[in-house]
Amino acid sequence: MNIESLKSMLEQGHDSLILRFGLGQALLKKGEFLSAIEHLLKALEFDKEYSAAFKLLGKAYTQAGQHEHAINTYKKGIQIAEIKGDIQAAKEMKVFLKRLT
Repeated sequence: MNIESLKSMLEQGHDSLILRFGLGQALLKKGEFLSAIEHLLKALEFDKEYSAAFKLLGKAYTQAGQHEHAINTYKKGIQIAEIKGDIQAAKEMKVFLKRLT
């Protein structure tokens, strides 16, 4: 789906984890980092342990030049991913974190 379709769904009251995550992902790909951050943070309000959202949020913070936020996001995301057994997400975030430090 395109960004406008996702925003339209949101305006119609269809707010959800997947919608916010998809919108954040689409905005990140488009280079709209601050808007992506906003929607990924909203996604995490639905599920505070959604490791995929932490991974994208860290990437959005990095691309927005907010390296301290990215570092903190990756650290928290790694911890959550390891607890949940999401080993691949944890490994990826560790690589991204290492590039920042």
